[in-house]
Amino acid sequence: MNPDKRLSNEQIKARLILIVGIGLTASFVMAIASLIFGLLFVVQPTEQSPNDAEAWGVLSPMLMTLAGGLIGLLAGNGLKDRPKDPPTL
Repeated sequence: MNPDKRLSNEQIKARLILIVGIGLTASFVMAIASLIFGLLFVVQPTEQSPNDAEAWGVLSPMLMTLAGGLIGLLAGNGLKDRPKDPPTL
């Protein structure tokens, strides 16, 4: 690779954060969409089966973890890499 076209560390970190953020967002949106689809369009009997209850019990912590990871990634982005202010005299 030509040395003039190499990415800097900041550019590599920005791309990595973007890819991870897109992955977390996509999995979060797909999980929410599947929950909404299951609630709206799948015919269920009046009483909930134990398997369905267990599936909802597993999905809830998974979605909380995904949401927390996405929020943490977006909130912590750039906190360490801010350029230092020049000293004032």
